[in-house]
Amino acid sequence: MVKLFTDMDLDGLGCGLIAKIAFGDKANVFYCSYRNLNQRVETYIKNPANNQEEVYITDLAVNEDVEKKLQERFKHGKHIQMIDHHVTAMHFNEYKWGWVKPEYENGKKTCATSLFYDYLIEQGKMERNHALEEFIDLVRQYDTWEWDENNNVTAKRLNDLFYIMNREQIEEEMLKRLMENTDSFRLTDTENMILDIEEQKINRYIHSKSRQTVQTFVDHYCIGIVHGEQYLSELGNALNNIYPHLDMIVLLNVSGKKMGFRTIHDEVNVAEFAQRYGGGGHPKASGSELTREAFKTFVVDVFELNPLKPDADRNEYNVKESAFGTSYQNHKNEISYIIPASDRGYDLFHNGEKVEQIFPSFNEAEHFLKRNNLSWLRQDQEYLQKLSATLKISLDELKENYDEIISNHMVDIMNV
Repeated sequence: MVKLFTDMDLDGLGCGLIAKIAFGDKANVFYCSYRNLNQRVETYIKNPANNQEEVYITDLAVNEDVEKKLQERFKHGKHIQMIDHHVTAMHFNEYKWGWVKPEYENGKKTCATSLFYDYLIEQGKMERNHALEEFIDLVRQYDTWEWDENNNVTAKRLNDLFYIMNREQIEEEMLKRLMENTDSFRLTDTENMILDIEEQKINRYIHSKSRQTVQTFVDHYCIGIVHGEQYLSELGNALNNIYPHLDMIVLLNVSGKKMGFRTIHDEVNVAEFAQRYGGGGHPKASGSELTREAFKTFVVDVFELNPLKPDADRNEYNVKESAFGTSYQNHKNEISYIIPASDRGYDLFHNGEKVEQIFPSFNEAEHFLKRNNLSWLRQDQEYLQKLSATLKISLDELKENYDEIISNHMVDIMNV
């Protein structure tokens, strides 16, 4: 028999499919989480009946205690092979039975599925399968978020399908498809129709959660926190783009006692941040258990905070980088303006007071404002109505001569 311990996500499923294609009925796959991996591996290798079995661990890393026990197993001539692509697992390369490779020689990022396939091909344990290779690259592109750069929607849709169907269903369907047609891999028309409907659900979910996100600081990180139990990758990526002033998004699943960490910033490494809570993963996408310490930090301590509010997205007058100033407000009804300062960059006024710092760019001024005052871009309708009342001119006149009026009355409207 061949025993595979692998992750519960799409990359983990890919490893399970490869094992069943390579080893057939001899493959026995355990889909695990960080929470139960160590106990399952330790229980298995302790049983003398499993001494002659091939044991693979993919896409997950055991703790230090089980790591030592795996080394003892290897020393006694028993099989063990660990394959991973997370930078937080690089120390396993110190063992002959460990292979951790975050990227290929050509610079492309790896995933556990692609590495497991490469390993079994090299060892002569399976034959090449073109359809399977197409499937593997979709898994790799999704897991590394390369699909977003390449706009490879099929990779994202494959992951969506994985979460729509239960694991047993999609494993059975994909295994049958990949073994019956080895020439190419594609999603069916029915699957694409289902995914069209699912995409609409995802967009509604993201819209809802964007209005439930709260902001706090943990050490020097400015963090957005949201409770979510589905579409985590899509949600994390979307919230990072809606609120780019945040260093990362923390996604909480309290009932499942799990956390996810996502960022879009190259200078932020969420894999290192996740290690604080016993987790790990990729620099831009990681996860961990929801520990007691984390529960206090991300749930209890932020319970009283108001959620962030997204910027107005359909404005015609109060727009970002306006030559006549851009207006913001926050939950305290504090008004802010970002105003060009001739050739010196941008000035920031908050509650009528000028911030001493001069900002080289509009984005840096907005970044400072949002991190420190939790402000959002005001909607035209509310903003123009208040200006009209303050300046005692009609709304139509204000709209018709907006640029001139704002230029002449900026001092008068600084708190409006």
